[in-house]
This record gives sequence, C-alpha cells and structure tokens, in this order.
Amino acid sequence: MDSSVLTQIAQLALGLAALIIIHEFGHFAAARLFKIPVEEFGLGFPPRVATLFTAGGTKFTLNLLPIGGFVRPKGENDPNILDGLAAANPWKRLGVLIAGPFANLLVGVVLYAMIINRLGAPVPDQVQVIEVVPGSPAERAGLLPGDLIMQVNETEIDGTESIHNAIYDNLGETTQITYLRDGQTETVVLVPRPDPPEGEGAIGIVMSNPTEPVSVIAALPAGVGAVYQHSETLLTFPVKIIQGEMEASEGRLLGFKGMFDVYQAVQETEVEQNIPSGVNVLGFFATLTISFGILNLLPIPALDGGRIVFTLPEIILGRRVPPKYENAIHLVSLALLLMLLLFVNLQDFLNPISLP
Repeated sequence: MDSSVLTQIAQLALGLAALIIIHEFGHFAAARLFKIPVEEFGLGFPPRVATLFTAGGTKFTLNLLPIGGFVRPKGENDPNILDGLAAANPWKRLGVLIAGPFANLLVGVVLYAMIINRLGAPVPDQVQVIEVVPGSPAERAGLLPGDLIMQVNETEIDGTESIHNAIYDNLGETTQITYLRDGQTETVVLVPRPDPPEGEGAIGIVMSNPTEPVSVIAALPAGVGAVYQHSETLLTFPVKIIQGEMEASEGRLLGFKGMFDVYQAVQETEVEQNIPSGVNVLGFFATLTISFGILNLLPIPALDGGRIVFTLPEIILGRRVPPKYENAIHLVSLALLLMLLLFVNLQDFLNPISLP
C-alpha cells in the first residue's frame, strides 16, 4: 500500500478519534460541572490496556480499540445509586446529554472560523470579477478577473444584486461599466446580450464579493452562522428527498471506507483547484463533527437524543419512565444501530459512493 494512502488513513482515523473524544469530553465536563462523579474517561474502546492516571476520582484509561473514546459516569443507568447520573435531577441529566453534541457543534464553529480565516471574509457591498468567459462582451471590452465593478451607467454598485439588476435593465443597449484595477479607475463600453449562450450571463462574467483578511476570533460569529446553515441543510435532507428535490443517493450514510473515499477526493481537489492549503480538509472535518452532533441529537433510543426524550416526561409531567423499560429500549436500539452500521460499511464496498 502506498505510503501516502497509509498517511491519509492515519489522518482520518486520528481526526475521527478526536471528534469522538471531544464529544465525550462534553459529557465529562458537564457531569463534573453538575458534581456527578465520572468513574472512567477512556481513550479508545475496551478492553482496557492501561490506566494512564487518576484525577478527581476519574480513571483516565487507554483501551485496545483505537477509534474514539467513552465516558462512564457513576450510576449511568441505575437510579438506585444516589449520587450517580441516573439518580440526578432531570435537568442535570439533560445538560449532560446535550453537552456531547454541543461540543461537536462548537468544534464546527471553530473549524468554519478557521476556513474563513484562510479564505478571507466577503465584503458584501463590493463586486469583483472572478472569471471572464472567452468571446463574451466582457472579454471583448477588456474586463479581467480581479476587476472591481464600481458603477454601471449611473448606478452605483453596492452588491451582486445591484449589478445584476443594472445589467439586465440594459439588455441589448450600449452600457458603460466603471471598474477599479490596480488602484486606477477605468471605464469600458459593452452591450449586454439579451439571449446569451446557456450557462453564461448577459455580459459573460462570473462575479463574487472580494474578501478581506479576518482573524479566527473575529470569524467566530460567521462560523456560528455557517454551522446553523449546515445543520439546517442536514435536517432538511429527508424532506427534499421525499419531495423529489434531491436523489436519495445524495443523502446516503457513509461508513469508514466511504468517508475515506471522500477524504481522498477533497485533498485531491484542493491541489487541482489551487484552493488554499487545508481548507477542504477543514471543511471535511467540519461536516463530520456537525453531522455527528446533529445525528446524536435525533430522538433515536441509545443515542443522546433518545435519552433526552426519556427525560422529558419527568420534566414535563413529573413522572419518570421506569428505568428497566428505558434500558431495554436502549439495548434493543443499540443492537439495531450496530446492524445499520454494519450494513452501511458493507454498502461502501458493494456500492461505492459516486463522487463528482
């Protein structure tokens, strides 16, 4: 096997493990905040290889299976253990359960802020030419990628909508465009096409907002917005598939091989398309951590969301679902989830994902 492939496998494995450990650390931190003892914080999955150290009554252990980790609060499923998790106030249990997915979403915010830091923050009230179509009115007039559009006829340009409206208000008519290039203001004249070729605009440019440097800290609010939009997209996948707006294959679950195929593709695309180093990889792990956080919030027994649902009757009605029934439901659901995981991983080999 090629050494570069082994390196990519190791990178993906470490990234996945880190996201799972961050998820578990969210649960751990919330439990400690609510003074619920945590008996073990494990790196990897059992069987245990060694106890690394003990702090605050918690054993930090190294386990044989290298992917991910786990947290074992005291009395996790037994309400008879008075100072344990299952016996805690339902609001505290809710806080512990939500903290894991929240930690994943928080990592998504940071990763998106790092992406924005590398790409720069868009300047929404300016419009820049990104590409000029060969043979188009824009090329014949002399516009070039990088030109900053300032004015179309008498219309001051303050965003992509204003330039679009100004150009399409003058289809077939001589139009004056003022632009900024290398600090110099210039003017060209062209005629926007009423019936441009398919896939081309009236004057034949691809435009966007220019960017300006921004620190990771300053980009955090934009990171929050990006995670919100990303989460909304994930949650509306099933609806769009049902409505026929998307193919079911576009929303399929991926196993380890499928994730590795995508990871290889995003790295190759980064090189081929001259994307700033690390941006695609950061985007890939942002997708994973947000997906992990959202998936765990779904009301599926055995997942955090399912356990959250079982706390609601106690919060709303003051009555708890008997633990023996809750634990049985989680156990059955866990078995079904493991079967689904096996099926998804087999699908990666039998029906590999088709990448654009």
